[in-house]
Amino acid sequence: MFDHEIRDAAERVLVTCRKNGLKVVTAESCTGGLVAASMTAIAGSSDVVDRGFVTYSNEAKHEMLGVGLDTLEKHGAVSEPVARAMARGALTHSMSDISVSVTGVAGPGGGSAEKPVGLVHFAAAREGHAVLAEHHVFPGDRDAIRRLATITALNLLATLAER
Repeated sequence: MFDHEIRDAAERVLVTCRKNGLKVVTAESCTGGLVAASMTAIAGSSDVVDRGFVTYSNEAKHEMLGVGLDTLEKHGAVSEPVARAMARGALTHSMSDISVSVTGVAGPGGGSAEKPVGLVHFAAAREGHAVLAEHHVFPGDRDAIRRLATITALNLLATLAER
């Protein structure tokens, strides 16, 4: 179901989290659960993966993760402040030690000059560490953007888990 690059990135997260005794939670919008699914596709992942939130709508981001309505209104769902709030909210609403969030414009529509198709914001949070955040504008169609976003989220999660 997942290609070699995604499986390798997911395996890296699982191995690193196991080694460091960390539980993982995901908070996903444009990837629709692909980050969590890529980890749970690997047998034995239940000792690392706690849960995943698919918060596609602004209401879900607010209700499930506690993202402030003012933050959503001021910055829009596809923004660094929202990605950071999603990552922190996932930790608050789970039994996890480390989280990753993804929010973006996967297309083919929905983009603008300010937030083009392919723009994806990421954040990873872990107790006692600074929140990591980054954004990319990925090329390609919807499937390509979601694939690259999944790999990037897994790599960001692994990086924070290694600290």
